[in-house]
Amino acid sequence: MKKIFIYAFLLSSLISLWGCEKDNYPGAEISPYVAIMDIRNLYRGQDLVLNNDNLKGGHSLAAMVVSDHSGGNLPEGLLVVQDARRLSAMRGISIPLGADAASFVPGDSVIIHIDGKTLSRVNGILEIKGVTKGDIQKVSSDNSLTIMRVTIGQMQANPDAYESVLSVIVKGTFDPLPKPTDVLSGDKTLNDGFGDIILHTEANATFANNKAFVNANYFGIAFNSQSKEGQLIPQFRVRTGKDVVELSSEIQVAPVLITGFMSDVAGGDGNYEYVQLMATTDIDFAKTPYAFVVTNNANASTPTGYPTNGWATGNMRTYKMSLSQGTAKKGTFFYVGGAGKLINGSGSTNISSSNWIRAFDYTKNDGDGFGLKTGGLFANSGNAFGMAIFKDSAVTASSTPVDVIFISTGGSLYSGNKGYRIANTDFYDIVNPITMAQQPFYRQGSNTLSLVYNTADLGYFNMLGGVYNPALGKWVRARSQNNRLLTKSSPLSDIEGEGATVLK
Repeated sequence: MKKIFIYAFLLSSLISLWGCEKDNYPGAEISPYVAIMDIRNLYRGQDLVLNNDNLKGGHSLAAMVVSDHSGGNLPEGLLVVQDARRLSAMRGISIPLGADAASFVPGDSVIIHIDGKTLSRVNGILEIKGVTKGDIQKVSSDNSLTIMRVTIGQMQANPDAYESVLSVIVKGTFDPLPKPTDVLSGDKTLNDGFGDIILHTEANATFANNKAFVNANYFGIAFNSQSKEGQLIPQFRVRTGKDVVELSSEIQVAPVLITGFMSDVAGGDGNYEYVQLMATTDIDFAKTPYAFVVTNNANASTPTGYPTNGWATGNMRTYKMSLSQGTAKKGTFFYVGGAGKLINGSGSTNISSSNWIRAFDYTKNDGDGFGLKTGGLFANSGNAFGMAIFKDSAVTASSTPVDVIFISTGGSLYSGNKGYRIANTDFYDIVNPITMAQQPFYRQGSNTLSLVYNTADLGYFNMLGGVYNPALGKWVRARSQNNRLLTKSSPLSDIEGEGATVLK
């Protein structure tokens, strides 16, 4: 099996595109090879004949084949190649080659003569027309392939950049969920938590009748179509049945979501910090108790070192509040935190009429079972703090939360089997979705995402607006940190209104 490299892109990653001009140094030779990025940047909406001038002295592509026609699912006759010659940014392009396209397979390293050929967008796909098999030299075979981990949101925001690039959509779920008898054939809406895209499978593809999975990774290539207004619309196609890797057949619905928090009010924090949560099902806490736990990992917090008992470490490291009274209806917010019940510290709007499942004076009382009383439940800067909600009143080192969020990354957080357990969320995965390795702790494997600290003592509410679909058991639009600067007179609608989490 050939070695596969995955390029992971952050949710908010930006790619800076430099121009295609090359510096000409005395005595230097111009490379005969042109980067695909530079070729794509030449297109301005009209066919363009490639020549020595617009190719800046180059005449060929040196690229890797990523198309595989053995599955019968790619656009017929297109050879798809990619390279990362410009700024290490991967770009791809399609070449109409007819039946000869099938004679090349993924991992073939090729040199393609493009001088005198025509750059054209055909049915939305940017192509280099006029290339024949005689213009292509195969240098070697069975080479390693680079696969881009790309979110659907990134593909939608910049469809030209990801067209004709071998990519993987991670944790893809069909919306609506497939029935047991559903197969891949046809057009299906695929969601990865960052957007929706059409997954197209030809009716005569060799895997068209393969089962449609509940949750899977999809390796394949994005091709664009073009609207009447000229807008590029990406569509994703896998190449063969092996490009679909099942992750899980079980729908796990988080009964409670962390949707926002006030970690640093304007003025003194003591007894005024709180967290906003949402129920995804009707909950009677007297019948089904929960627990809310906060961890503070400042260097002075004891016990020091890596947390052997995880969320149950106690002392100055973790603080627990039991939730055993009250009710919350599906789709509604409820609150846990200090006894002040004010929106932004002393003298601010009273929000005691909201659904407070637990209001607790943590400045005077130790936690329920563990955690020492404290003047500040949440940290305001420095090392990481985190919060987790558990579907049980008892929390131990082996307890797995139903939702969890971390802010910052520093401190003694994870080593070996010592750490804070995470849940399967929009931020974290108990099993690495690419390598399939177990990674049940924060800062283990790919579990590195975190929120950031705001400027202290101003009264920012951390609104984590997203869209959660209980039927799918996932965030169909991942949470993002939307900082709302509150005043002393801010109404409740500022933290529960536009931009707040909703259920689909």
